[in-house]
This record gives sequence, C-alpha cells and structure tokens, in this order.
Amino acid sequence: MKKKFTKYLKRPLGLATVLLLSGHLYAQQPVHVKGRVESFDKGEPIPGAAIMANGKLLAITDVNGAFDIKSLTPGAQLYITMMGYEKQQLVFNDDASNLHVRLKTTTGKLNEVVVTALGIKRAEKALGYAQQTLNDEAMTDSRPNNWSDALRGKVAGLNIASLGGPLNSQEIRLRGTNSLTSNGNAALVVVDGVPVNGGLTTSGASNGYMGGDASIDVPVDFGNGISDINPDDIESVSILKGPGATALYGSRAANGAVLITTKSGAKAKRGLGISFNNNTSFDVITRWPDWQYEYGQGDGKTNYNAKGELYYSYGATEDGRSTGGSSSAFGPKFDGQYYFQYDPVKMGTGSERTLWQPYKDNRKSFWQTGRTVTNTLSLENSGQDGSIRASVTHSSNKWIMPTTGFERITAAVNAGYKVSNAIRLSTAVNYTNKSSDNLPGLGYNNHSIGYFMIFQNPNVDLDWYRAKWKPGAEGISMIRPYSSFIDNPFVIAEDITNGLRGNAITGNLKADVQLAPKLTLMLRGGINTNHQNRDQRRPYDTNRYGQGFYTKQTVYTQEINTDFLLSYKNAWMQDKFTLTASAGGNAMSSRYDRTDNTLIGLVVPGVYKMTNGISNPLVATYDSRKKVNSLYGLVNLGYKDMIFLDLTGRNDWSSTLPEANWSFFYPSANLSMIISEMVQLPKSISYLKYRLSLAQVGNDTEPGRTAKYYGRSSFPSSAEAPSELYNLEFKPEISTSVETGIEVAFLKNRLKLDASVYRTRTKNQILSVPLERATGFASALLNSGEVRNQGLELILSATPVTNKNFTWNTTITWAATRSKVLSLDPRLGGKLSIMSSSSATLTAVEGQTASALYGLKFQRAPDGQIIYVNGIPSVTQVTEYVGDTNPEWRAGWTNSLTYKGFRLSTTVDGQLGGTLYSHSHHKMTEQGKLRHTLKGREEGWIVGEGVVQNADGSFSPNTVKVRPADYYAQYYRLNNTEANSFDASFIKLREVSLEYNFPKTWFNRTKIQNLSLAIYGRNLATISDFPIYDPEVATQASGTGILTGVEVGQMPTPSTFGFNLKVKL
Repeated sequence: MKKKFTKYLKRPLGLATVLLLSGHLYAQQPVHVKGRVESFDKGEPIPGAAIMANGKLLAITDVNGAFDIKSLTPGAQLYITMMGYEKQQLVFNDDASNLHVRLKTTTGKLNEVVVTALGIKRAEKALGYAQQTLNDEAMTDSRPNNWSDALRGKVAGLNIASLGGPLNSQEIRLRGTNSLTSNGNAALVVVDGVPVNGGLTTSGASNGYMGGDASIDVPVDFGNGISDINPDDIESVSILKGPGATALYGSRAANGAVLITTKSGAKAKRGLGISFNNNTSFDVITRWPDWQYEYGQGDGKTNYNAKGELYYSYGATEDGRSTGGSSSAFGPKFDGQYYFQYDPVKMGTGSERTLWQPYKDNRKSFWQTGRTVTNTLSLENSGQDGSIRASVTHSSNKWIMPTTGFERITAAVNAGYKVSNAIRLSTAVNYTNKSSDNLPGLGYNNHSIGYFMIFQNPNVDLDWYRAKWKPGAEGISMIRPYSSFIDNPFVIAEDITNGLRGNAITGNLKADVQLAPKLTLMLRGGINTNHQNRDQRRPYDTNRYGQGFYTKQTVYTQEINTDFLLSYKNAWMQDKFTLTASAGGNAMSSRYDRTDNTLIGLVVPGVYKMTNGISNPLVATYDSRKKVNSLYGLVNLGYKDMIFLDLTGRNDWSSTLPEANWSFFYPSANLSMIISEMVQLPKSISYLKYRLSLAQVGNDTEPGRTAKYYGRSSFPSSAEAPSELYNLEFKPEISTSVETGIEVAFLKNRLKLDASVYRTRTKNQILSVPLERATGFASALLNSGEVRNQGLELILSATPVTNKNFTWNTTITWAATRSKVLSLDPRLGGKLSIMSSSSATLTAVEGQTASALYGLKFQRAPDGQIIYVNGIPSVTQVTEYVGDTNPEWRAGWTNSLTYKGFRLSTTVDGQLGGTLYSHSHHKMTEQGKLRHTLKGREEGWIVGEGVVQNADGSFSPNTVKVRPADYYAQYYRLNNTEANSFDASFIKLREVSLEYNFPKTWFNRTKIQNLSLAIYGRNLATISDFPIYDPEVATQASGTGILTGVEVGQMPTPSTFGFNLKVKL
C-alpha cells in the first residue's frame, strides 16, 4: 500500500491533488475564537449581540460585549446582528483568533430592539402595535426637574397635565379620553418592571372651587411618584400606546404604559468608570397677563365726587368717604393729581395728599429668579460575569416664589451577576429623599399667591407689605394696606407654610434561570413605597384662621408585585418558523394609609405643637387595601423573520369588585408583516411594514365600593352614614380596541413614516348615578356609560444630511383624537358632570364629546348677536356646550444637528384648538385689572355690541350706555362661562440645547474619557391668545385630581436657562 501511494505521488497530477486536498483539510480544522462587539461611534460594549453562521447561532455577547466560540472553521461566513445596529458580515480567517467588531447604529427600524410589556425586549419589526422609544439624551438635553416634561412634543398622541410649582406633579395621558372618571385616563408608569404610583395624595382641600372663598384649606402639590424619578438615571423610555401593547399589564395599563429602563453598568468598558454631572439652571418669568396701570383703585360706581368725577380717598377724608377698600381698579386715571392715600409709616391714612401714581412692578417684583443645582456622581464597573452601576444625585431648588423650593437626594443601584451558566441575578433600586420647608399653595384661595396677584391694585406699592406685621403685634396682626380680606403676600410666602419630609423606594430583585436550552424562568419581586410627613402652618390673623391653624399629616402608600414568567423558545426548518410561548402570573397588593392631626386655633401665636391648641386636635385616619391576582399567557409566532403573530390572554381577580364579578379575562392578537421582505418593491422603498392589533383590556375600580362604610362626623363619638349606595353587582370596565398602521422607509432609511389609526370602545364604566332622596342615598355606583375614542397618529422622521462631519436628524409628530359618549344611564338625563370648578363644568353628554366644557353662555338672537337688557348682556338660564377641552390636534417638531463635536437639539410643539376656561380672567376683568378693560373709560360709558329684543319679538341694535365698571363686571361675570373661555391653541419653543463634546485626543495623557458642556433653554417662547400665564394649565381639583380645561388662580410658568457639565473617567 505504501509503495502504491509513493508511486502515485510521483505523478504530477496525483501530487497536486494531494497537496490541494491536504491544504483543504488543514483549512477545515476548527479553532477557538474569542472576540468583542462594540458600538462604532462610542466604542461601548454591546451585550446581547448574536454571532451566527450558516443560519445557526454560535454565541451571544455578554455584558462586556465579549463572546467565546469554542470551535469555528476558518473561512466561515459570520453574521453579527443586534437590534438597533446594522448587520455586519465578515469571513473568518484562521489568523484572527481574536475578533474585534464595531457595529453602526441603524437609521431604519428593521433591527431596532425595544422594551415591551413585562420588560420583554423584542425586535420592533415583530410588534403589531404602535410604540415609541426615547433615549437618555432626549430626557436630559434640557434637563427638567420632572423627567416627563422631556416627553412633550416628542411622542405622538401624548399629553401631559401638570400643576406647575416646584415639584410639578404630572399625569401622562395617551390617546385622549377613554374613561368618564376624572382620574381614569392616566397611563401606567413602570420603572425597571415596577409600577409607580402616579396619583396625587390629597392635601386637604376637596371642594370643586379650588380652595375658593368657601374653603378652609388650600390645595398643595406635595409631589407624586412620577416626580420622584431621577432623569439622570434614565437610560430609555418606551411608550406603549394602546391596549394591544399593554394588555399583559392588566387593568392599570388600560390607557397605555410608559416603561422606564434605568442605567446599568452593562455598557461600561471593563474596569471602574466614574462619571460626574453638574446641571445648573435658572427660572425666569417671561410671560405675564396684560395688566393695566393707567387707572387706580376704586369700584367705578360709587366713588364719584360732587362734580361727578372719580376720586380716591384712603379712609374718610375731607375729599369724601373712603374708597380704599375696593379690590377693583375702576378708580381715577393716573394724571398727576393728588389724593389722601395710604401712608406706610403711619399704616393708615396720610395727613397730606400725595401724588396719585401707579407702581408698575408691584406684582412682578414679588417674584425672584429661581435656581436649581443638581450634581450627580455615578460609578460603574463590569466584568466577565456581571456589572454594576451606582449613583447619587443631589438637587437643590429655589423656586420663583420666595422661600419656596425643595431639596432632593436620590440614590440608585443597578446590578447584575451571572451566578452560573444557568442563573443570572439582577436588581435595581431607586431611593428618593425629598424635603421642603415650604411648598406654595395653589388655586383661588387667600393662602395662594396667585390669589394676591389677582387682587393687587395698580396704586399699591408692594414694599408697603414687606414688614408683614404691625409694630408691637408681630405674629398677631398683619399689615394690609387696602383690604382686610387679602392676606399679606410676604406672610403667604414666609409664614403660611406647607412643609414636607418624604422618602420613596422603587426596587426589584430578579432571577433569570435557564431551566433547559430552550426553557427559561423569570422570577421577580418589586416594591414601590412612598412615605410623607406634611406640616402645614397658618399664623394668627390669616383669613379663615384668625387664631391660627396647624395640621400634621402622614401619608403612606405601598405596592408590592411578585411576578413569574416561564418561556419556551424554539425554531424549525432552519429557523423559518419560530415560536416563543410564555405563561406567567402576578400578585399585586397595595395599601394607602393617612392620618391627619389638626388644630384650628392656637393658644400661643407661632407655636406649632399639638399641645398648643385652643381645643383638642381633630384626628382622622383613612386607609384602603387592594389586591389583584393575575395569570397570563402569550404566544409569539414568526415565519421567515417577516410575519409575526402574537396572541395573549390575561385573567385578573380583583378585590375591589364584587365576588361574583371579580374575575375577568381579556385577550389580544397582534400581527406584523414585513411587506418589503415578502415582495419586490421599488428601490426607493427600503422598508415597509403593516401591523394590526385587536385587543381587550379590563379595568376594576377603587377600594371600598362593595360594602357600606361610615365616615367621620364632626360630632364627638359619632359617624356619618354614606351618601352613596354601594353595589354588589357591578362588573369590570372593558375596553375593546382595534389598531392598524404602517411603517415605511425610503431612500435607504433616510426618510421614514409611521402611521397609526385606532378605535377604542369602553363599556361598563363605573359611574356615580343620582338617586331619589327617598332612597336614603344621594347616588349609586352602577355600570353606566359607553365611550368611543378614535384617532390618527403620524410620525415623520428624516435624515436630510449625513456625512463624516455633519448629520441632521429631524422628526415631526402629529396626532388627533376624538371621543364620543355613546350611552349613559337614563337616570343621568343624557349628561354626566365629571368635575366642576368655578362656573365651568367638564361634562360628558350622550352623543357628544367626553371632554366637553359646559356653562352659562350669552343669550343670542337668531343671527348670533348677543342680546342686551338695560345695556348688560343677558345669559342663558341653563348650562350649554361651550367647547371641547380636547384640541383638534397636537404636533411636535424635533431636530438634532451634529457637526464634529457640536450637537444642537431643538423641540417646537403646539396644539390647534381646545377650549380653556379662566377664573383668573373673570376676576381680573371684573375688577378692571387687565388692559382690555380700558375701552370706554375716557368716555365714561360703553355701548355693548349686540341687540335688544323688542316687544314684538323683533331685534334692534343696543344703544344703552352703561358705566365701564358695570359693563365689565356683568359681561365677564362669574356665571358667564362663555365670556371667560378661550381658544387654547399655542406654539411653544419648548427646548433648545447646544452641546460640545471635547476631542478625546485632548485627554490622552489623562484619565478623562469624555468631557462635554451644554447650554440649554426650556419654554423659551409661547405664541397663544390665552390671556393669563400658560395655556397648558392644569388645576388640582378635589385634592387628588389633575383637571385640564379649567384655570383657577394660576401661577406663572417660567422659562428655564441652564448649563450642563459632564465628565467621564
């Protein structure tokens, strides 16, 4: 045999064949390969990237972007893929046993990875519903104190209702109105898989007049769970908009969900990394009401002298009786005359006449430039088996109102560790401590500075108030230059205080277990707690509390969630068919505890202790409990990576529903088809996807509605019977939604359009229906009402320019939503009052919008002209439709331009339409404080434009003259909702940010990896016809609700200017 083989080799052809064969055999010998996958732009490791060859998965990168392939044949064609990055293809050579791969981010959606319900990461192309994701830069470019402000103008279909003020509690709303309850349209906020309580906890004021003249307290924004989230810790925000996207979250996500993923050390380069961030910002008021300073104090009706001229006299003098007690500004014109006026030295009537003059800064000079300084220090490290990131942030805020603001400390830890090849543990914990010696009161109330701004008169110097207390009566008798009704503004700022000490924790502990090659188990426990101690003080001589007031309130909320998710994954026929089947469950328990200790009347002024009451403290306790147990399942099917079908089902058992109905099931089905992978399209179309979603989601109600509960009575040792009849038969609300949309990209993904159309019908709404008093109850809880909500959303994004040094990305979002009340319980008479404030009522009317504003209107002739009676406009006898508080549409336009180390970001947003009622406008116009009330004053009379009705029923022009004070007081009277309602359209220059990243070569000999400096502005300009401060106003109503469409005692919304310094070592 050996001889034959040797003889064969001597032949030229045989020798060549053997050499080639031996070379081929040698090349086929597998080798051990290691490597690392990084991002092209930042060089950061990319965990979770897949390395494939011949359709088979060879490795997945770890938290450091590293991979290890035990056996790889030279010449193999490798594909490295990761959602959000462009696929890279390479041929492995035997001389490259250590691969270094850098992936570029994709401008298309084909490989983008997003966070979905339950925190599951999925390919965007596989989703059958609308979703948007924002990265950390979008959240911190112009770093707001409340992170959700950064969402404005960037998410189609999103609206944020905010209260303003230092803590600026907010409610995120997606896709309009589905529920007829005042707080039933908020989206669920989830942080690292843990739901966060976004509701307000009452501050005491509960009447619909927003702490008006009849109230004994003032609403205060003590913050909510949303405001506790630190924007510096946010890595990404995923917006799930419809029931199809959120069905697995259950009832609380019936209105969509906002999923926040906090930063971890997974993207850190191996070794310790240190980052420091300083953010300093200044708040300046740039938009004011158009106050008039041409006429001074006086009612304009009785302050005339013998000559028939308007005059002024502080107290009764030789010029006539006192006119200094009026809160109106219909007095004499400032024209160089002299009157007996207030003497700040005597704190009474001056002994001589002084110049009658305006003090044009007597409102503006009360406010100050706000300042917020935030410092964040973070440490991160990663190794082969795990990663960790820890951060501490300190924020100090001095708000625009003197002596108000807050201090906040947050600490966060996010860590993961691979215990073994089969088990990985991870945790994310966020702790917040916030404190304030004084938070401002809100609304129309003596204890709110917004109230003072309404009643301040042009001829009153703000400096007259600064001493606060009369000499010898400090803390007992206030200085009030012109009215005993209005509290001193500096007492409001410095002595009428609302203190806060609060702690909040949001955290989870998760285990991911690989039970088998295709079977995984996720176990997770999460907790969200919030504990607040509130301290409210009112000194002597304040309105409502002549002998002082003191209350201590303790509020504790807690929610615990326990989850499991068992998942099976498989693929067949060379990965043509894929399957992921999962089954899971959740146990949720929540609690709310509140204790109020209140003293009305203090023995010793200024001593705020519970032992210093004129009478014993009033003690009240409130508590509620809720539990929901859930089981759910989901199946994800895929075919050739171009057709995806998701099926889900969830069953909840809620303790807030009657036992017979506390179990309810709801399914969903979502389809995604990548048309561009299925058929040949024109070259100009890079990507085309069609999606369809059909879903149901159930919703329960508040605790305590299925049994008879007695309330606290004002009489000792007694209780009050409930006025609302409980219900043992009502069912859960059910929302049924259909959504369809397309995603299309052109010109190699440089131009993209995402369009969604949806319709949701919500039935079995749990509403309070009035009863006849003979029943012993005023109302009953019933399933009553069906609402249809539908809309259209468009997202157009483009990269018009991109080259080595310059890139321009731009995105336009546009959304319109319409709601309609399809049915109501007959006992409601076709109309449901959702919430009232002042003379305006948010009302749902059968056959009309679910967000209507109702009130009295001008009485009009058939041709639309206002009907006058004795020169005064007449109003209707019953409330009528004034307008829809929901706008025609909302839109936003964002731009990001990068040139070498510079990056300029801008956001412009706005809305068209919407109706907004202003109580402040009513009061300031009624009192002659605004510039538009100057008309007719020179002449001394006004003839209103309109008609009078004649005896025969015909109409003729109005010719009756009336004094301006009478005209404006009656035209804009309290009960005329129409006269004080305005178009809420606006355009805002929301954000501008300019950042410079210093060249890394500057720091080659240092440990500095990155250094950047940015300057920015927020709310820089507003174009709007709304006459008060901000058309995006919201009102705190009933203590726990955020009410849009009504403005009551609003305070200014400032513009913000700041800079941000980031250093990474």
